[in-house]
Amino acid sequence: MSTRTAIFPTSPHALYKEHGYSPAILSGDFLFVSGMVGARQDGSPEPDLAAQVQLAFDNLEGVLKAAGAGFDDVVDLTFYMIDPDASVGYVLEGMKKAFPAEPLPNITAVGVNWLAGFQVEIKVTARVPK
Repeated sequence: MSTRTAIFPTSPHALYKEHGYSPAILSGDFLFVSGMVGARQDGSPEPDLAAQVQLAFDNLEGVLKAAGAGFDDVVDLTFYMIDPDASVGYVLEGMKKAFPAEPLPNITAVGVNWLAGFQVEIKVTARVPK
C-alpha cells in the first residue's frame, strides 16, 4: 500500500501556504509535482518573462531536489502558456538547460487564458530513484 508524502523545497514561496496546496506529492516512487510558476519568495510573479520562465524551472528544480530527484528523473512534462508565441523560446531555452541529453521527457504544451498573473506554468511527473 502506497502512502502520500508532501514534498516541500528548502525555501518554499508563499503561494503554497496562501492557497493551501503541496508543491509535490510522493506516492511510491512517483513524484507528482504541482504546476511550477515563476513566483518570487513572496508569491508574486517575476515581471520579466525570461526571468519568470527561468524562475519556474528553478522552483521546479528545488522541489525535485527535496524529493531526492532531479531533471533526469522527469518522465512527463506539461507547459501551460498564456502567450505561447512570446513564451515558447524561453521555455525551449529552459528545456535545453534542464534536459541537455537524451532520453528527453515527453512534452505537452498548452495555450491557456489564465494562470493567476503568471505567464508560464510547468507541471511534471517524475520517478524518484531508490
